[in-house]
Amino acid sequence: MWNTKRGTCLHSKGELWGLFILLLYTSPLSSSSNFSHLIYKIKEGLPKGTLIGAISADLKLDLSVNPPRSFNLELKTASQQYVNLNNTTGELFTSAVEIDREALCAESHEGQGCAIFLDVLILPQQYFQLVKIKIIIEDVNDNRPHFPVGEIRVFVPENAPVNARFAVEQSAVDPDIGIHGVQTYWLVNDYGVFTLDVEENEGGELTPFLIITESLDRETQAEYVTDIIAEDGGTPPLLGTATLRIIIMDVNDNCPKFTESQVNVTLYGNASKGMQLARLQAYDPDEGANALITYTFSERVTQESRNLFHLDTNTGVLKLAGKIDNNTGKLFKLIVLANGPTCIPEVATVTIHVIKQLSGPPVVIPRYIASEKDGVVSISESEPAFSPIALFTIKNTEPQQKIECLLEGTGPFRLVPYERFKNEYLLETTELLDYEQQQDYEIVIVVRNSHGLVVNTVVKVHVLDVNDNAPVFKQSFIEITVEENNPPNTFLAQLQATDADSESRGEVYYLLGADAPTIFDLDRSTGVLTVSTSLDREEKETYRFMVRAIDRGTPRKESIATVIITVQDRNDNSPRFINKDFTFFVPENFPGFGEIGALTVTDADAGENGWVALSILNGSDIFVIDTGRGALRAKTSLDREQQGTYYVWIEAIDGGEPALSCITMVTVLLLDVNDNPPTVLFPQSNQSYMLVLPNTLPGTSITEVYAVDRDTGMNAVIAYSIIKRTDGEPGSFDIDPYTGNITLRKSLSNRGLYSLWVKVRDHGQPELYSTVLVNLFVNETVSNETLIQSLLPRSVDIDHGVLPPDKEGRKGEQVPNLCGEYRVLLLALTATCLGLFLTVLSLVMFICCKKRKPKKKRLESEIPLNLINQEMVVKNLMEISNI
Repeated sequence: MWNTKRGTCLHSKGELWGLFILLLYTSPLSSSSNFSHLIYKIKEGLPKGTLIGAISADLKLDLSVNPPRSFNLELKTASQQYVNLNNTTGELFTSAVEIDREALCAESHEGQGCAIFLDVLILPQQYFQLVKIKIIIEDVNDNRPHFPVGEIRVFVPENAPVNARFAVEQSAVDPDIGIHGVQTYWLVNDYGVFTLDVEENEGGELTPFLIITESLDRETQAEYVTDIIAEDGGTPPLLGTATLRIIIMDVNDNCPKFTESQVNVTLYGNASKGMQLARLQAYDPDEGANALITYTFSERVTQESRNLFHLDTNTGVLKLAGKIDNNTGKLFKLIVLANGPTCIPEVATVTIHVIKQLSGPPVVIPRYIASEKDGVVSISESEPAFSPIALFTIKNTEPQQKIECLLEGTGPFRLVPYERFKNEYLLETTELLDYEQQQDYEIVIVVRNSHGLVVNTVVKVHVLDVNDNAPVFKQSFIEITVEENNPPNTFLAQLQATDADSESRGEVYYLLGADAPTIFDLDRSTGVLTVSTSLDREEKETYRFMVRAIDRGTPRKESIATVIITVQDRNDNSPRFINKDFTFFVPENFPGFGEIGALTVTDADAGENGWVALSILNGSDIFVIDTGRGALRAKTSLDREQQGTYYVWIEAIDGGEPALSCITMVTVLLLDVNDNPPTVLFPQSNQSYMLVLPNTLPGTSITEVYAVDRDTGMNAVIAYSIIKRTDGEPGSFDIDPYTGNITLRKSLSNRGLYSLWVKVRDHGQPELYSTVLVNLFVNETVSNETLIQSLLPRSVDIDHGVLPPDKEGRKGEQVPNLCGEYRVLLLALTATCLGLFLTVLSLVMFICCKKRKPKKKRLESEIPLNLINQEMVVKNLMEISNI
């Protein structure tokens, strides 16, 4: 049993307009059939994701069953690229590939329509169903009409009758169909004589026809130009435009007309054969063969007249063909016809009056002195003033007849009688001729006799050019700028010189002057100046040389110009310190912001590229640098005892773009100043004491005074001396001036407290000293410490300061003069220290230079001032100075 199902469903989404779906179940299937047929209809050009139709809803399928239904496109066809199928819901959507009906169905006819065919399988097996889907693509007005050519020509004869029709064969085409195709044509400007009509053939194609609404006249207007518009039926309609050129073709609708129908000519009896008497002119407004005119004598003209006068059939020129009898006067009437194709001849009458003359008009016989050819006299511009050109002889004159000969026309010429000869005239120049100002002159020699007869003789004078002009540069000084580091063969300029002479005399070629450097090249023909190598401003900033422009005349002339080439600077040189590194020696306690030393830096570039700014990369809290002078200063006074050596990294940056830089190291060495007195480390107090046994043998070392000095060199060399004694036995103890070792000088016989005032002084200038009290308690034991403490002095009278004169601790005992006795030793020690210092300093500088990288823009981290090597050097120097 087969049932027929029909239904429709409309789905819309977003801005979808005009979308509808036609569902057709055209197959006679039962309710259990596994085949369905759906038809959807959409418009072309819909965006991606537009709903086309829902298969499950249109087939009224239950999507809640288990297992669920799935929808699948059966085959991979070209049509599938235009749609996306939701496998779960069975909804069909447009894909990212836009549907273009004209491209999709380019080969189909308008009546066939355009459609996409799909096969959808509904699975699984228990729900299997094949759904045949047809998607009809409807046309939208997305194409405008266009003509196959940009300009359409229509040829219309000028005698075309009113309402005559002429087909415009290049009609417009529109890929759209139906109402969206071409519907009508119209003209932008019909000039009041045209209109358009449209005819449709059996295939439905529209052809525009041009219709004549008024009479045409090619002689009034030969063509009409307007725009033809093709309009389709869309909303809004789209237009296509082409130029329509209507050309009016000539027909022979005009006949020749004479400009003068009556022509009078006076002819003297002695006129020469071949003389032109008149020129008859007729015109025909037609064109081509229709305007062809021929001139003939009328049949009424006698043979005598035909023999005496000649008429040119093409030009209408009438000339004297025979000899006129001078003894009798006579009147001739000539009827001349102007003939045109298919026209009645136009008539003109020429009346010739022959006048009897005893002598005819004067005859001018020229005899050329200058070169002459074909009636043109040539004279060089180099000829001087009053150069003769031609000699004119006047003949055919009566003996008593007065002849007037004069010159008409402009130019530096004059006509004068030639010496004492009658009727001889000389034509000559009055000044120098200049070819560059004017090349040709036309002058007229006018001869008039007493009868009023005038003869004009035309003389053409052509000035010959000579090489009298040198080439001229547009500029005598040619200034050129070019950046340095240019690539080889860089174009600099094109030199231009002009020469007013003609032909080869005015041709210019270019040469470099003898002073031009070999790196420059100049094209002989074009004047293009190039440089063959790269220029370096630092090597040479300005080039100045001569260039020559030479013509090809004889003799050759030339001119010169000066070329000045300025090489512009580029930032291609980094700043450079005059030394690889700098070492400055400065005494400690140098006042703050005093100049420690000056760094000199140079930059070979110019301008901003050569401006250099200095900055401190490390230690900017201690030092400052003056960018202008390069002076290095310390913000505060420096103490050698705190730090003896500073390593400062200075960077120099120029003002170029990009900026270039370099780095140098400055070593600041502080020179010692005697600003520290010796410091006694032992004994630690003036209130301390030491037990000395009475039986101690002379020469025994009892104790020592140990002191240090923070200064270096001679400022740290220490001497010990006893300046005061409070012991009961003077001279019992001695002190070694170099080591501070106290020894027993003689046996002790008294018990009790011995106090020694020991002065510790350095060898600086001024000398500084310290004092210490050494208490020695002579006894076998210390039985009563309270008694000993009571015996110790309560105050010290001698403090730190400038050393007073030494006092003898005991009569006859003096402090030894260390400077006198050990001068040689101290000099040797100083030389040794200095040599060791220079060796260590050289080693430090070598290590630092080895670690430095050239042209380092910035240090990765700030360099510490207190380097380990520095501390080692200072420690070694202090140890050496304290030896």
